[in-house]
Amino acid sequence: MTLKNLLSWVGVAVGVTVMSLGFVLFTNPYKIIPGGVYGLGRVLHHLIPSIQTGTFGFMLDVPLMILNIIIFGASMGSKTIFAAVISPFIMNGLTSFFGENPADGTSIISTAFNFSDNLLVCAVFGGLLIGAGVGIIIRSGATSGGTDIISMIVSRYCKMKFSSAMAIVESTIVVVGMLVFRDWKLPLYSLISIYVSAKAIDFVLDGATYEKLLFIISDKKEELKHFILHEMSRGGTYIKSSGMYTDTNRDMIFLVISRKEIAQVKSKIRKIDDKAFVVVVDAHETYGDGFKKFEADDQTTTE
Repeated sequence: MTLKNLLSWVGVAVGVTVMSLGFVLFTNPYKIIPGGVYGLGRVLHHLIPSIQTGTFGFMLDVPLMILNIIIFGASMGSKTIFAAVISPFIMNGLTSFFGENPADGTSIISTAFNFSDNLLVCAVFGGLLIGAGVGIIIRSGATSGGTDIISMIVSRYCKMKFSSAMAIVESTIVVVGMLVFRDWKLPLYSLISIYVSAKAIDFVLDGATYEKLLFIISDKKEELKHFILHEMSRGGTYIKSSGMYTDTNRDMIFLVISRKEIAQVKSKIRKIDDKAFVVVVDAHETYGDGFKKFEADDQTTTE
């Protein structure tokens, strides 16, 4: 195992720890639901206190990963499985160390980290740590999995954009939390936490909030085509190109993907053809099928 590979595994563990701190210190004790399987796990923990949030998260994550393999035929990377396995242990361990009740007066969380009077701070800092942790996990070559898988399923079978499906899934978890906790204020703080988390992920992944453009030249274009069309359920475009030095005519694949897919796509390209030539650039705005709709003409445009 090379040093770079070892550091990527350490990065996954660090990301899981940072994410878990966000849940344990800032969201779980105050019943803020920042979406995801661990947000739903917090709701279930409220209903069944004998099972901790991390354990519920793991119980939800495993069948979702299996469902992902069944529906999309994609194999889970070892680092993603590693992240799913260690997450409940780290989260439950941190919960035991810090405590989980801000009103008990005995735990660390009730003395040094008690934010009962300022839930906005909890929502912001919780979202920041959770997003940063997920971003580190993705940068280290793993994926967050969880409700992303549900969103992909909804997107495929309901014929809607992934971002729209994600919004529906996360909002549903927030609403479920509101009904279980019977507190109408929670959705506000939960949505703030989700928004901050998304921005933190963007920042960690390189500060981009844009889709990514990929230009790929490979001798194994048919294998890449199968991956793009059938495993990613996306489309692409062939662009005729010619080598300046060799004058060889080749098809260059032009592909637009979301920020969250970039690690998966690069890993797959490397497995299919480690000699492929790939250029990745930011797409500031993307319009058309699967992305933004064209806006109405601006009526204020001057002559």
